[in-house]
Amino acid sequence: MHSAVRRYKVSDADAFIGKIEEGAFTDRLKEVDGFVGYYVIHGGDNDVATVTVGESDEAISRSAELAGEQVRETASDLVDGDPDVTSGEVRIRAER
Repeated sequence: MHSAVRRYKVSDADAFIGKIEEGAFTDRLKEVDGFVGYYVIHGGDNDVATVTVGESDEAISRSAELAGEQVRETASDLVDGDPDVTSGEVRIRAER
């Protein structure tokens, strides 16, 4: 299992999240081989984080490409700089 967390500073969190939801973005993610899940977290103020989970590093890499395209095409005007990214193998899992 692999995961990537991206933390964005944005000028308008609700608008940013709305633009991420536009179109068929999540449907495209679901088509990635090994994709497990994608989550968007509004951390208050102008902080937004995304969490992508996949079965392999390749799934995370492809999901990141699609997410980057979506942000550049729909929400780049709302983003202040590049996101902080942490990506790698999930070492501890606790699931119900």
